[in-house]
Amino acid sequence: MSGGLLVAGTTSDAGKSVVTAGICRWLVRRGVKVAPFKGQNMSLNSFVTRDGAEIGRAQAMQAQAARVEPSALMNPVLLKPGSDRSSQVVLMGKPVGELSARGYFGGPGGSSPGEMQHGARQQMLFEPVVACLEELRATYDVVVCEGAGSPAEINLRRTDIVNMGIARAARFPVLVVGDIDRGGVFAQFFGTTALLAPEDQELVAGYLVNKFRGDVTLLEPGLDMLRGLTGRRTYGVLPFAHGLGIDEEDGLRVSLRGAVRESVVAPPVGEDVLRVAVCAVPLMSNFTDVDALAAEPGVVVRFVDRPEELADADLVVVPGTRGTVRALDWLRARGLADALVRRAADGRPVLGICGGFQLLGEHIDDEVESRAGTVAGLGLLPVRVRFAREKTLARPVGEALGEPVEGYEIHHGVAEVLGGESFLAGCRVGAVWGTHWHGALESDGFRRAFLRVVAAAAGRRFVPAPDTSFGALREEQLDRLGDLIEEHADTDALLRLIEHGPPTGLPFVAPGAP
Repeated sequence: MSGGLLVAGTTSDAGKSVVTAGICRWLVRRGVKVAPFKGQNMSLNSFVTRDGAEIGRAQAMQAQAARVEPSALMNPVLLKPGSDRSSQVVLMGKPVGELSARGYFGGPGGSSPGEMQHGARQQMLFEPVVACLEELRATYDVVVCEGAGSPAEINLRRTDIVNMGIARAARFPVLVVGDIDRGGVFAQFFGTTALLAPEDQELVAGYLVNKFRGDVTLLEPGLDMLRGLTGRRTYGVLPFAHGLGIDEEDGLRVSLRGAVRESVVAPPVGEDVLRVAVCAVPLMSNFTDVDALAAEPGVVVRFVDRPEELADADLVVVPGTRGTVRALDWLRARGLADALVRRAADGRPVLGICGGFQLLGEHIDDEVESRAGTVAGLGLLPVRVRFAREKTLARPVGEALGEPVEGYEIHHGVAEVLGGESFLAGCRVGAVWGTHWHGALESDGFRRAFLRVVAAAAGRRFVPAPDTSFGALREEQLDRLGDLIEEHADTDALLRLIEHGPPTGLPFVAPGAP
């Protein structure tokens, strides 16, 4: 077969990423050569491909669902927020500059006097985005595109390169996903369709209900009425499934008081559990680093923002951040910095990853990210950090604690290590570890060895499970996504939609967009 599909959503976090991954896994299990695609992604959760390109982690996860190697073609434009008003623009895996939202999306003015106005920069990206999609279409049988936010953001439609803009350029049918668990899904489906121009409405084939709880027969009258109002069918009702929130895009999807994801913590193998507290620093990036810890039986992971929440933690993780100096100020203002210093003095374990590693050092010289100049760090590691304009993007391999380790690096800060014990290109002093490597904890042997060291330092009778495979757990999750599509969507109708495009004669739903 050949063709494609755009998975749009009524809102952000409606489930576009996981539905796209589920469709990719369902198709590849049918023998279809399929690739994911997202023209423009806004996320602090990113990944490095084998050829050194930075893309959204959601697209890397979708590529794994499709059983293909992630590529910059799958996410040609990545926006990494640095504040409420500006983002770093990553084009084809490489950073090309920092822009204000006004200068990127449109409107008068920009982040600098010479900045192009009225969304001109975004419009310039449309051609390379379409070129990437066409290259994927020439290589794969099917391309499953993911939209961003809502396709009915009428203030941004003129410069849209990720929702209806890309669907219209490729003539792809659009499947709109709505999260019924939030409520109001019928209004969302109707309103989304009714706020699109006639040319865009022609491509909206129908809807997919996500996160439904209960008896689906009670929903069916509403779906029938929705079809009568819009002339469009619903292609499936996916039930609410726990533990599928993998590699989200736009930030932390869990309560600061809650555990990571919705997964049930398995009982410990040893006599004790191990408690991990993750400092929820501003602009937190790649918080998925702790997913592998949460997958371990007997390990309880929670995100915290108060010093008293560190008291019973056996390990504190200071994660990556797009604002190292800002995160340092935040830790100090909340009293968490002093709590970390006390932990280190008492020999209680602390792990800093990327930006978290940088702020544990002696000082930070930053004229790039925060432009704050030289700032004193927490002084827990003999490290001095200088921010370079060139971003480090790498896929390192190595060994630590006698075990092989793989990871990936995404950072502007260059660390000069002046002492301590070598640890994953960073260092260790006592019970404080620091590294730029993301993803290292996904290496099973290393993770178990690290947790044994942490448990000993914390005085816990915790024993890592001997057979936990993070890679296997990820594959199980992706198969569950594929099962959801196969079991709860009209797959025959989806196949026709992918291969033949949107149905003809779809009615216009008033009033439409200006």
